[in-house]
Amino acid sequence: MSTEAAASFPRPASAARWRSDARIVRTLRFALGVWAGSLLAFVVQWPLFFLTPVLAAFFMSLPLPAPTGWNAVRLFWQIVAAFALGLVFSQFLLAYPTVFVVALGLALFHSYYRLNRGGSVLFAIMSLIALLLLPMLALSHQAVSEGTANWFIVSAGLAVLTYLLAHGLLPDPDGTRGLPPGRGFNPAYSPPAARAGLKSTLAVMPIALLFLTLQLTGEILVMIFAAIFSLSPQAAKGREAGLKSLTSTFIGGGISALFYTLIVAVPSIWFFAVLLAITTLGFGAAIFSGRPY
Repeated sequence: MSTEAAASFPRPASAARWRSDARIVRTLRFALGVWAGSLLAFVVQWPLFFLTPVLAAFFMSLPLPAPTGWNAVRLFWQIVAAFALGLVFSQFLLAYPTVFVVALGLALFHSYYRLNRGGSVLFAIMSLIALLLLPMLALSHQAVSEGTANWFIVSAGLAVLTYLLAHGLLPDPDGTRGLPPGRGFNPAYSPPAARAGLKSTLAVMPIALLFLTLQLTGEILVMIFAAIFSLSPQAAKGREAGLKSLTSTFIGGGISALFYTLIVAVPSIWFFAVLLAITTLGFGAAIFSGRPY
């Protein structure tokens, strides 16, 4: 048999099939990215290390096309800009309560208003987190908010790098369509967007001021979730988002409790790696199954 004949032997059909199936590729890419990011985070354990796999999972759970270098830089820059804004509030404005309250209201309104004109969802979410989280932490100590912002940015940078590497190793099949293009950013004044932004701001501001005044640092997530649910001011969508969050909290909590019980029973990094691989594959298959639930 000649070497030419051997070289022309066809590849197994199964290999060609999974490589051409976008759902399988995205599931494996999600599992690989979150698995690698989690192992890196839990082995090294820098401050706020757990954010790297969380943000990597967020990036890779969306059917986005392969990111370019510029897209990755833009993602990272949006997170840096959001937390730089939050540091301005926590480091400079918090000492002047009246100025802080007015500026916080304007910043929240602008975040919601920009989103409703077609702005970046990621930037809006990161801005809300930074504007609410960092001042709350600064009430206990200024260094805490500064350190949180710095390490959040480091963890986000590693998540973006993980996102790039996972797409490089497991790219989408040729001709695969991602999310439909957005409506684009509208730079002109939009009365509907302004009304929606004002509704969201009025819903969040009393909660934010109450939590900041009473220094309820142990309930920060409640305030942040309220702000995120207010991204859409329609009552029906807010209820729908709340019900979905409640359901996912019970499902995620149950799986987390089982995961924790197993790694406590078998405290081995190798068992952790295998269990994490199975878990991420399961979540990836569910995310890209095509079922709305």
